[in-house]
Amino acid sequence: MSSALDAVQISLVSALQGDQALMEAVSGIYDGPPPRAEYPYVSLSTGASRDWSHKTGAGRLLSIGLTVHDSGDSAARIHQIMAMIEAILEGGVAEPAEWQIVTFAFHRSRILRSATGPWRGLIEYRARCLQN
Repeated sequence: MSSALDAVQISLVSALQGDQALMEAVSGIYDGPPPRAEYPYVSLSTGASRDWSHKTGAGRLLSIGLTVHDSGDSAARIHQIMAMIEAILEGGVAEPAEWQIVTFAFHRSRILRSATGPWRGLIEYRARCLQN
């Protein structure tokens, strides 16, 4: 049996990889920042799981983060890619075999850049899941 976090992350990545326009806009979607990826790219950045069980079954409250990395001179391209991701995930993700997704919702986004590093756009989602 897979954890709820792993199962929902797999569904999320599958939804993103299934969008041709997004895949043409980025070099790839990775499980964490890869050592030598071409900009722009998307990585799974954070994941947290809390108990959301009830009297008769197991449940999880998940926090899932995606980071868009880009080395451009402005934040314009990162804004476009983040908007594409939000549109793709607006309707949620496919339910994994072992978990029922009760809610899947956008939580927040932000864009950061250090003086010497690339742009980073973080998008966070919350999901509530019950074990089948």
